[in-house]
Amino acid sequence: MEKVTFAAGCFWGVEAKFRKLDGVVSTEVGYTGGHMKNPTYEDVCSDLTGHAEAIEVTFDPEKISYRQLLKVFWSIHNPTTPNRQGFDVGSQYRSAIFFHNEEQEKLALESKKELEESGRFDKPIITEILPASKFWRAEEYHQQYYEKTGHSGC
Repeated sequence: MEKVTFAAGCFWGVEAKFRKLDGVVSTEVGYTGGHMKNPTYEDVCSDLTGHAEAIEVTFDPEKISYRQLLKVFWSIHNPTTPNRQGFDVGSQYRSAIFFHNEEQEKLALESKKELEESGRFDKPIITEILPASKFWRAEEYHQQYYEKTGHSGC
């Protein structure tokens, strides 16, 4: 099994997309990329912790590749809007790929370059590609939020 960590806006919707993929073993939503230890949702929403709302995906690389996960990541959000996705505004909603090894870094950089060269977006891709840091699991009520509540959007 391998792990990947993505930030692409509200983590509820991001998790819902990845949970449906064959080869994804588990998902957790949480916070990463910031400076505060053990942040709460309220801390992260203050926009003062430096953390992004993120999803950590455990996947079986024999069933789904990291490249395939990157394609889903790029397709489910707008990677050209700094610190926002739709109505959600703040650095916690930034676009980021947190790589867990050199191969993930290489493939993430390649996929970003391919997307930039594709002309799909008329603005620059601002997605950060950074080494994975401590992932702080979000409160239980955020885990699999859509499945628990029946909601369908952030």
